[in-house]
Amino acid sequence: MEPQLTVSVADEVATVVIANPAKRNAMTAAMWRSLPGLLAPLADDPAVRALVLTGAGDTFCAGADISTLREPGDEQQALAVRAEEALAAFPKPTLAAVRGWCVGGGSQLAAACDLRFAEEGARFGVTPAKLGIVYPASSTRRLTALVGPSAAKYLLFSGEFVDTERALRTGLVDEVHPAGELDKRVAEFTRTLVSRSLLTQAAAKEFADGRTGREEHWTEQARGSDDTAEGVAAFLEGRPARFTYGR
Repeated sequence: MEPQLTVSVADEVATVVIANPAKRNAMTAAMWRSLPGLLAPLADDPAVRALVLTGAGDTFCAGADISTLREPGDEQQALAVRAEEALAAFPKPTLAAVRGWCVGGGSQLAAACDLRFAEEGARFGVTPAKLGIVYPASSTRRLTALVGPSAAKYLLFSGEFVDTERALRTGLVDEVHPAGELDKRVAEFTRTLVSRSLLTQAAAKEFADGRTGREEHWTEQARGSDDTAEGVAAFLEGRPARFTYGR
């Protein structure tokens, strides 16, 4: 199989699969470059209400495929940062479904998602200290916001791998599931996500991520949406809400 990112959409959920099985789904230069362009139409597609990022087979992503990165070091890093930022800016809920190794650039991508669910036995590592690389400032800030300064320094200073127990304890992942149960839980949870108000989710995502100056925008979006009226009516009538924002 040629290294690639594949996309499928079902039940209003887009699934992006990192596929380079010969190298534990390491990201090639071409894969890094392709991710922003792959995400853009999904962001605009009203048939997509959430996105799952995962790896082919039994691993998530072992980082960058160094053998394909011929650019100078700063260019290599820029490719990964552009991909990471495009994923972080995706305007709908994103979830990383992690099995096996989630290392280096794989950890960058997982951290750029809104949520991370892992299978027991997954291993996480942020490894620039093993290569003498200065980790990008934006990636460092995102990791620190996720796990806190002490846990971020532990990961970055040591480059050591951590298991799902420590990842859950530090907030690096949100849920851990037994082998064979991850797909079922991801499907269940994304069904919940797509049933909720995208208006609420999109605004909350921007506010939680620290974007400022958008309060008036979201106030206007709420005024022009039927989601609040529908949510209240559904609650009073004891039925599931049928939210329409973004459709």
